[in-house]
Amino acid sequence: MKKKLIAGNWKMNGSLAANERLLRAILAELGQPACQVAVAVPSAYLAQCQALLAGSVIDLAAQDVSAQEGGAFTGEISAVMLKDFAVCYAIVGHSERRQYHGESDETVALKAQRALSSGITPIVCVGETLAEREAGRTDEVVKRQLAAVIHANGHCVSEIVVAYEPVWAIGTGKTASPEQAQQVHAVLRAQLKAASSSADRIKLLYGGSMNATNAASLLAQPDIDGGLIGGAALKAPDFLTIIATAA
Repeated sequence: MKKKLIAGNWKMNGSLAANERLLRAILAELGQPACQVAVAVPSAYLAQCQALLAGSVIDLAAQDVSAQEGGAFTGEISAVMLKDFAVCYAIVGHSERRQYHGESDETVALKAQRALSSGITPIVCVGETLAEREAGRTDEVVKRQLAAVIHANGHCVSEIVVAYEPVWAIGTGKTASPEQAQQVHAVLRAQLKAASSSADRIKLLYGGSMNATNAASLLAQPDIDGGLIGGAALKAPDFLTIIATAA
């Protein structure tokens, strides 16, 4: 049975002092969790967090990766650079990147490809807006977003992680019901099975306002293999509660 994955996404939050307090508080109580744990930190703090997490069971993740291999791309950070900091995961296609930076499905697919080529596991985010859900287009949207990644990465798709994050439930306090989340996860699982004989090994995370209160009911669903945690990942007690729930 594959272990669940709880990945905290700090987004654009943190400071040298706050990061150290948070990670030390988590590590002090974590022990040997029954699930895999990762934290996706702002790139400015990768070196600090690499040092703080050295020898621990928490993997380091990046919040983004460039679609370019290297060169004259000011402000970009390549997968090779991330690997220098022992980064294990990189989030690609987060709805905030799609919305605020105009990232297309094709760009996201290429970012996943760059991560994989450097031995980094991409956490590929897919999800629909409220308008798309109300129009009955949820399945169409998430399948289109995932199809681009499958097409670009072929058999390597078995090495990715997929996070379903309904855009209407990110940072809003709203969350999909366990049944709504499971329905979309089942659609994604079927799509992956059609694309890869190793689809059962691919983790599907839920990423829409999972917290210490609703984690148990969401993680109990058959096709939800973990969570991509936002605000709750910045509070050590909440993050630890979610980790404990993911046994």
